[in-house]
Amino acid sequence: MSVITHVVIGSSAPKKLQIGVKKRPAECLIKSKKGDLLHMHYTGTLEDGTEFDSSIPRGNPLTFTLGSGQVIKGWDQGLIGMCEGEQRKLVIPPELAYGAAGAPPKIPQSATLTFHVDLVKIERKDEL
Repeated sequence: MSVITHVVIGSSAPKKLQIGVKKRPAECLIKSKKGDLLHMHYTGTLEDGTEFDSSIPRGNPLTFTLGSGQVIKGWDQGLIGMCEGEQRKLVIPPELAYGAAGAPPKIPQSATLTFHVDLVKIERKDEL
């Protein structure tokens, strides 16, 4: 007699970036693109809802150049085409965040991250 065991390992974690628009302004004069300097407020949480970082209590938005690798890949991809004043929810798989290693102690290994982001301001290269 033989026993056959099937093991199915499943995860509800997304395999690709998920982008949800939570609020879009009525008027959008410019949309974010690679090379723009973005000023973003954000709150990051783990899958269980634990907050690991937020710019809001500090009162200063994070400033970075979109598409330059200054932030995780999920941000460089998920923030393209945003309007000033737009709010998005990004669900980012580990491959586009901190990978298998995570970012101890706050971000565990292979963590899927959720960010609530608010684009405060866009500065274009030719406007700097």
